[in-house]
Amino acid sequence: MSVGTRLFWHKRLFDIESTEGLFLRAITENVLHHQAKCLQYAEILKSRGFSPDMLKSPEDLHKIPPLPTLYLKRHSLFSVNEKKLMFKSTTSGTSGKVSSMGFDWTSSFRGLGMVWRTFSSNRLLSLRPTNYIVLGYQPAKRNKIGAVKTAYATTYAAPALHREFALRDTGSEYALNLDGIRHALIRYEKQGHPVRMMGFPAYFMFLLKGLRDHGIKVKLHHKSLIMLAGGWKQFFTERIEKPELYALSEEVLGVGESRIREFFGAVEHPICYFDCPNHRFHVPIYSRVIIRDPFTLEPIGLGSPGLLNLLTPMVTSMPYTSVMTDDLAALHPGEECGCGIKSPFIELFGRVGMADIKTCAAGAAELLTDTLKGAGS
Repeated sequence: MSVGTRLFWHKRLFDIESTEGLFLRAITENVLHHQAKCLQYAEILKSRGFSPDMLKSPEDLHKIPPLPTLYLKRHSLFSVNEKKLMFKSTTSGTSGKVSSMGFDWTSSFRGLGMVWRTFSSNRLLSLRPTNYIVLGYQPAKRNKIGAVKTAYATTYAAPALHREFALRDTGSEYALNLDGIRHALIRYEKQGHPVRMMGFPAYFMFLLKGLRDHGIKVKLHHKSLIMLAGGWKQFFTERIEKPELYALSEEVLGVGESRIREFFGAVEHPICYFDCPNHRFHVPIYSRVIIRDPFTLEPIGLGSPGLLNLLTPMVTSMPYTSVMTDDLAALHPGEECGCGIKSPFIELFGRVGMADIKTCAAGAAELLTDTLKGAGS
């Protein structure tokens, strides 16, 4: 078994301290693999003066050149033949451009280990029959968006009695299904089975307000669960604070804060970050987080806001070992949370407005494009 695969089937989700050496070996193994299998990535490393030999300790991880998501939305880099990919997923494209991720067998097997450990550690696996409401698209062959696949896959965490989708596939297009959602909630309440609802926080808020405005309130089973992901995206200006959202959920659905979970992830960095009881995203053993200065890309200290740089050795099909997002975030010591998890946690502030600020990450994306053009790729 490879070092990377051992990491992703490790038993302790947040035991970063004892897995530092394993993670360093796994990330080095991953960089070496992509360097040998992807000519473009090897050229990028060379142009940045980086060699895997430079990874002597965990403090050296910041030396791995991060690939900006802005660059990955314009270029696809592969370390395996595309015919060997088991499946692909893409971003939702709310910014106008999409990036894609393809998984080979090794990446998928590692992801399976991560999902099993994450879901079991968070007590999300159940044998109790459950009804589902997905505040998003019904899966269809033509739809490759990663969030759609993730939401549907999550409906297998407990046996599905019925699935209702906010956007129903008609065969040729998607149709809004709000009446179907309303009727499903009333029916689910009468059936007396747990209900699991998943989607973007904004969609959840709009649904709750719509139900309340129409005088519709239900009392769902006490084992019901709300799972939110994806942030507020283009609805950031309409964002409400978490306590207000939780109170609204309890008022309309009878599901309060203790049964609402949120998770964070990205197509270019397919790691699950589930929130703790204090609703903070602690870093699991499968990844490391570096916060960088938006203008210099140099790492900055704990507690200071900057660009979010995510690292993982999970993927062997594409060289996304170190990815620079356009999210503004800060990293805090785990002890500050108070939930008992010692792993550091991420505080997310939102996305950088590219129209207002040209970050070094945006410049890096342009430089990488020029580098590959110069290499004749």
